[in-house]
Amino acid sequence: MSPELALELVRHAITLALAIAGPLLLTGLLVGIVVGLLQALTQIQEHTLTFIPKALAVAVVLLLLFPWMLRQMLEYLVDILRSLPSLAG
Repeated sequence: MSPELALELVRHAITLALAIAGPLLLTGLLVGIVVGLLQALTQIQEHTLTFIPKALAVAVVLLLLFPWMLRQMLEYLVDILRSLPSLAG
């Protein structure tokens, strides 16, 4: 396997990982900002108030996007398995 091919495989894996994790991370960020603003406006400083809405929002997004995420990972796996003979030699 050439270094260029290995680099391309790693680049594709990182891109896929970022594409799959991106919506979850973005959801947590946006909900965290909204809850933080509400806490600042009401001066309520409760730690569970920040965690529970983020966890619920991320869980909902995960449930909604899980079929797409699974399809993306399976396509990547199939591509790797199909190219395995050419990678070995």
